[in-house]
Amino acid sequence: MEFRIRTMAEFAAAGESPDILFWVGCAGSFDDRARKITKALAKILHHCGINFGILGAEETCTGDPAKRAGNEFLYQMMAFQNIQVLNGYGVKRIVTACPHCFNILRNEYPELGGQYEVIHHTQLINDLIKEGKIQLKDGGTFRGKKITFHDPCYLGRGNGIYDAPREVLSKLDAELAEMKRCRSNGLCCGAGGAQMFKESEPGNKEINTERSEEALSLNPAIVATGCPFCNTMLTDGVKHFGKESSTSVKDIAELIAEAADL
Repeated sequence: MEFRIRTMAEFAAAGESPDILFWVGCAGSFDDRARKITKALAKILHHCGINFGILGAEETCTGDPAKRAGNEFLYQMMAFQNIQVLNGYGVKRIVTACPHCFNILRNEYPELGGQYEVIHHTQLINDLIKEGKIQLKDGGTFRGKKITFHDPCYLGRGNGIYDAPREVLSKLDAELAEMKRCRSNGLCCGAGGAQMFKESEPGNKEINTERSEEALSLNPAIVATGCPFCNTMLTDGVKHFGKESSTSVKDIAELIAEAADL
């Protein structure tokens, strides 16, 4: 599927504005694995006829890692810059595949003057399926396969979004198996709070190893994620146990794009 994504600057130059801004995020822009999630979501948006744009080179980090690491000054500098750009384009709705971007744009940008309707991609995909805009190809791609979903901290406990990703997965002709620690009792993958970017502290086990062990105990064909950081941590965990040939880690957007043959 070949198509071109327009930037907000291009929309503005044409005197137009998209229905929604796709906030790609640092991981979705620069991490090779996360770029596949970005492409899957872009395919879904294009397939459904959604008029969307991106900031492109004008998008910078939301400042989430800086804030979580305790550098409030740096966070506010980054946030104010983003808010100035977003407000300059009159952005009203934002969709993102990163719960960290989702959380900070939704809950912490408003106090700095950034008021937007922010949607996580699993919520949008769920709505598009309900509206009949995404037709899944008879579920054959995942028929009989076992899938377990890992709740991202900033999506689940941070914002109370548990049902949307599970409703999306329920549309696949697969078996959804829950880990013992799930929903409000879910276990962090180990990347949140800027932990992704620092050395491990003393202990006898990595958190992502612990979480991956829980997922693998169900013998799933797929560990489904809704966050690029969770995806990285769980992929590493699955590799730690040498299970990458039998268990794959995939974002929900990738699963739906594959099931819909986009």
